[in-house]
Amino acid sequence: MLVLALDTTTRQGSVALARDGGTLALYAGDAAVTHGVRLPGDLVRLLDAHGLRIADVELFAVAAGPGSFTGMRIGIATMQGLALANRKSLVGISALDAIHDAVRSQPLALSSGAAVGTVIEVAVWMDAQRGQVFSALYRNGALVDPALADKPADILGRWAHQKIRPGLYAGDGAVLYQSLIRDADSEARIIEPPALAPSIAALAEAALRERGASTPDAIRPIYVRRSDAELVRDGKTAPRVGTALE
Repeated sequence: MLVLALDTTTRQGSVALARDGGTLALYAGDAAVTHGVRLPGDLVRLLDAHGLRIADVELFAVAAGPGSFTGMRIGIATMQGLALANRKSLVGISALDAIHDAVRSQPLALSSGAAVGTVIEVAVWMDAQRGQVFSALYRNGALVDPALADKPADILGRWAHQKIRPGLYAGDGAVLYQSLIRDADSEARIIEPPALAPSIAALAEAALRERGASTPDAIRPIYVRRSDAELVRDGKTAPRVGTALE
């Protein structure tokens, strides 16, 4: 099965072609150029480079969030349009799950220094702006603390109270707030995962096998928190000077 996967939840983003669980090609985007400008060109160029067309794709996959509100809406809309036009299935994947999968695909990331039978807890943190991170906690591969948006110090405080001590933190949020993590646990390892599109493709193919086909219009963004525009509209916060509302 030929899968075309797209991630627009981060500024850089990525596109991947995969077949039967293996990555055929990967293109990491240019963070200096917006997703609205790059799409659908990045997708078409990747296919062209391998002698393929959009019509050859059997399954479309997209990161459904959380992340940049504008970015993920552009990504979802692009893949919905392509899947609908070609009458193919589209699977939406959590960006947090994709980061976790990307980490698990790197054996050294989880095995280094861990004894056999050790419970492995992985904290995934994405930068959510406004001093917050999108966070999720995985234990031995399973999600145990669902996605939320909160201040890093508050998350660490709750986990300390619950005696939760992740051995590994992954994501750009973990890199951004590594000093706080180090203060809480000097032994914790912090890594920034590679481009997410290959993991999005693998998770989408697995989801298709487990749950069957889904229609493109069934995909919904994973927001986790309300957008800046909604908060301003409802008087919850003031617009950020010099920035566009997401």
